[in-house]
Amino acid sequence: MTNWTVILSIAKTHLLTKVRQTSIAALGVTFGIGSYITLVCFMTGLNTMLDNLILNQTPHIHIYNEIEPSLDQPIDLFSGLKSNFNIVHSIKPKLSQKKIHNALPIISFLEEKNIVRGALPQVKTQIFYMAGSIELGGNLTGINPLDETRLFNMDDYIVEGSAEELQNTDNSILLGIGIAKKMSLKVGDRVQISPINGGVFPLKIVGFYQSGIADLDAIQSFTSIRTVQRVLGETNNYITDINVKLFDIEDAIPLSKNIEKQFNLKAIDIKTANAQFETGTTIRNLITYAVSITLLIVAGFGIYNILNMLIYEKMNDIAILKATGFSGKDVQLIFMSQAIIIGFAGGVLGLLIGFGLASLIETIPFKTEALPTVETYPINMNPLFFVIGFSFAMLSTFLAGYLPAKKAKKIDPVKIIRGQ
Repeated sequence: MTNWTVILSIAKTHLLTKVRQTSIAALGVTFGIGSYITLVCFMTGLNTMLDNLILNQTPHIHIYNEIEPSLDQPIDLFSGLKSNFNIVHSIKPKLSQKKIHNALPIISFLEEKNIVRGALPQVKTQIFYMAGSIELGGNLTGINPLDETRLFNMDDYIVEGSAEELQNTDNSILLGIGIAKKMSLKVGDRVQISPINGGVFPLKIVGFYQSGIADLDAIQSFTSIRTVQRVLGETNNYITDINVKLFDIEDAIPLSKNIEKQFNLKAIDIKTANAQFETGTTIRNLITYAVSITLLIVAGFGIYNILNMLIYEKMNDIAILKATGFSGKDVQLIFMSQAIIIGFAGGVLGLLIGFGLASLIETIPFKTEALPTVETYPINMNPLFFVIGFSFAMLSTFLAGYLPAKKAKKIDPVKIIRGQ
């Protein structure tokens, strides 16, 4: 039966007699784990921030009426020319309305599905912002402000004012920050807008919107759905777009295909709309984890080298242990214990250092006009990263100690003693 008290006592003595080597081995693990925690928390936090910049504002499924050419041209419908090869040039888009027919029943139908978190109506139109004799082109979107805040985090992009004010104030507008700067407007002012079908409508500015995308902020503004319907002279069932938010983004593709087939509408899923962005995110994450794992592997090799040298220096001790009755397995356990102790001490210290550095980075000011609501560098303190870091520390030290310990197990004490 293995006497763990004696084995651990000998392992402790070996470690304390070579404090410098023990410290270097432990510090190798410490800095490897500390660097891993700091890097992965910072990089994943940064990636999440960049993802949210786009994805928070993008519905999982966007439903609208697509303006496109008719697939069936009149010449194709003439039976007398069916056997001919017909070529039609300069095909014009078919006459179609922007309004979604039966939009409100469609929204109710979608919200009854257990995979749908919410389906929000919108009314989009092109307008001109009137600044004296100058007309600036732009887009006005009618929304339900509180629902947009609940599902699409709209509050994160309102730099002045609030969604509640937009909801509660009649004939109000949430103006894009780019337009406001061009026209030197402030909250409380009135801005005149004109839809493309004519007329001028004054709206009260209750806040400014900044998405972080300069080209969008220079044209985009928001108001309530009923205000846009009044501006366009339309009824309260006039809806041009439906934005769907799901519980699981993976359901977006199959549901969008079903919507197109069932309602004869265009339904764009988030993965199709942001294919290039998703590719960039995948590559950034791949680089982050590759560098992090490399740091841990380098630390493991450092432990292996130190324990290997320690065994060569302890040849006489190993011979004496075996000569006094210790088995090869006992000797192996002694050196394995040393590796585990180094890994445990270095791993715990590495977690503390990584947590401290990540917390420090999180307090560093980070100001940019592209991200108005971000005040410090983003950090993702996911507990899983700490579990992975400590587990890898223990695994790497175990493997790093196993090979030298196995070599110590096979040492013949007679040869060592004769060599003396």
